[in-house]
Amino acid sequence: MDQKMKELRHLLSLKDLSGKEILSLVDLALKIKKSQSKYAKALAGKNLLMFFEKPSLRTRLSFEVAMLQLGGHAIYYDLQGSPLGKGKESVEDTARVVARYMDAIMARLYSHEDLKKIAANSRVPVINGLTDFSHPCQILSDLLTIREKFGKLKGLKLSYLGDANNNVTHSFMFALPKIGMHLSICCPPGKEFSPNPSVVEAAKKYAKDNGTKFIISSNPEEVRDSDVLYTDSWMSYHIPKDQEARRISALQKYQVNSRLMHLAGKKAVFMHCLPAERGKEVTADVIDGAQSIVLDEAENRLHMQKAILLWLMK
Repeated sequence: MDQKMKELRHLLSLKDLSGKEILSLVDLALKIKKSQSKYAKALAGKNLLMFFEKPSLRTRLSFEVAMLQLGGHAIYYDLQGSPLGKGKESVEDTARVVARYMDAIMARLYSHEDLKKIAANSRVPVINGLTDFSHPCQILSDLLTIREKFGKLKGLKLSYLGDANNNVTHSFMFALPKIGMHLSICCPPGKEFSPNPSVVEAAKKYAKDNGTKFIISSNPEEVRDSDVLYTDSWMSYHIPKDQEARRISALQKYQVNSRLMHLAGKKAVFMHCLPAERGKEVTADVIDGAQSIVLDEAENRLHMQKAILLWLMK
């Protein structure tokens, strides 16, 4: 491995970032959002390759517009039509070649292991646009949104409800206990809907080290006195349609509705990384109501992507 690869920074998982680094990215995104014209040429002449194996709306648009507004250029590349997608070329060779052309790589993949292979063989920064295990860009954007709404992060309580065996929950568990936020995970008992055990152990350690509260409960009323209620789709891209009825039955009591919002309190906000299915993980009156900040959350993907790109490429 050459010296340049040893010195590279990547964003693969929030497990790899300290609490200080997470907060510094939030600060940078706030600064960029307030003075966007100041950064109009910050990445002039730089090129970002965007690998997409999974469908995308917010990830593609936010990164593409972010590069444009920073003076750079983004290239969309659908892996389904590539040699890699057809199994004709290895992940390692793809990463080595692409790094000769580009200044950074963003990849939205099914497999987190494939993402790690790309990073291990790249001479340019690699960003996780989403994998089956981790979704760091989303959670950093969420923290930016929470900071804007409450003026702080430390001491706030976020409660996540629903299927907790997913990339969003894992990323919250890697981040929140490190930065002084309390985290409650409300999900059905059992392996299918519970977070990865290794992530649970890490979150417990972070919570102990930083004096924060972290719990996993099967009781949705744990949301009481929360500042943020958060949920995600019950039917992620990789879940077969024939499992929908069974999953709805198992997750129904974790639906975010007006009763749970009332338990959280009048000052609580509702968040969802989108896309959302009204009537399933959240009711329409909540996601379209006064306490919902999902559109602010979606917009902040743009500002946080800028901060991530500058952090890695400057």
